Amino acid sequence: MIGAGQAGLTMSWHLQQAGREHVLLERRSTLGGGWQDRWDAFRLVSPNWTASFPDAPYDGDDPDGFMPRDELVGRVARYATRIRAPVVLEAGVERLRPAATGGFALETIQGPLHAGEVIVATGGFHVPNIPAIAAGLPSRVLSLHSGAYRREGDLPGGAVLVVGTGQTGCQLAEELRDAGRDVYFSGGAAGRVPRRYRGRDIFYWLSELGRHGEAAGTPLPTVATLPDPRRRLAANPQLSGHKGGHDIDLRQMALDGTVLLGRLTAIDGEHATFAPDLQANLGFADGFFEERFRQLIDGFIEARGLDCPPAEPSVHAEFEPPIIETVDLARAGIGTVLWTSGYRQSLGWIEPSITDDMGFARQVRGVSEVPGLSFIGSLWQHDQTSATLFGVGRDAEELARRLGLAGATAS
Repeated sequence: MIGAGQAGLTMSWHLQQAGREHVLLERRSTLGGGWQDRWDAFRLVSPNWTASFPDAPYDGDDPDGFMPRDELVGRVARYATRIRAPVVLEAGVERLRPAATGGFALETIQGPLHAGEVIVATGGFHVPNIPAIAAGLPSRVLSLHSGAYRREGDLPGGAVLVVGTGQTGCQLAEELRDAGRDVYFSGGAAGRVPRRYRGRDIFYWLSELGRHGEAAGTPLPTVATLPDPRRRLAANPQLSGHKGGHDIDLRQMALDGTVLLGRLTAIDGEHATFAPDLQANLGFADGFFEERFRQLIDGFIEARGLDCPPAEPSVHAEFEPPIIETVDLARAGIGTVLWTSGYRQSLGWIEPSITDDMGFARQVRGVSEVPGLSFIGSLWQHDQTSATLFGVGRDAEELARRLGLAGATAS
């Protein structure tokens, strides 16, 4: 197994139940998975109850709260210890290829290794995505990806331009404003969803749809049914786990002082150019839940005969921010550009190539076209929930079944 984060540990539990000998190769020097790479004030966007593992459901005293980074890292590390996962730390894999004698040859930073079968559990957030236009920034401006950001106090003085209006961008823009920074916030089309809907957190409904939606006739879109495969690259819907968890409304953020901008298109020294698409982006965000999820959730509630409060209307601040197409970075006092523009997948170390033209592994429910090579915890492995805390468990159960692993189902 390559990767000892949540996905790798979940599959390790299934392998142990089946009595299968295995080892988990982890590139990091400590346990805790990719959550260790988040910034200091990071909090989960999904409720604490989603931080569950096979045979180890969340047992804290705040299931509907939003866990900070270090608590989540500790929970992952303790689970690895609890199940005695056979983890080898500082064992990053640099190359994986079929072996001439069968199975797979792995080149790790600790030396070569042979395995009969391999499960890749490296997630989907591999290489920070910093657009090429960042090279045009003046040397006085700090250009920093969110993966390298830790705290507001580390940044140079002045305003911050946050680029990317998905979940990470929204949370960091909010934090920076609360810290007293002037914030310029640029992005494209990212949807927004309510924190709670019909009496439940939105993640409750996503979890239910992911596990039981198909049986109820209200399935989430899967890789095979997406009307446009490019949707797999869309930003996660705008939502926050800070301050007890809440909705995100960019219009309200603008009213509170954040300068909203359209998509960043060019940087030439101190001169930054933005597309005039802000109103279209805000319109997309406002209509996203209605278009993608409301009907599914309402249909699921009806099909299951659930007793829930009536649907609430979708609301947003009544404000149309001005369209700004150019910003003089120096005049605006911007000392940092914080790229919250996501990550690119990097699976080029697997030979021969196993990816499609968008960088996703070619697989069906985790099983690839290469005999003996599987994936778990990947973006859109099955649907939008596959790389979430609650979606990995479902996908792991399915992968275990497809691999013929006998053993108990996680409780």
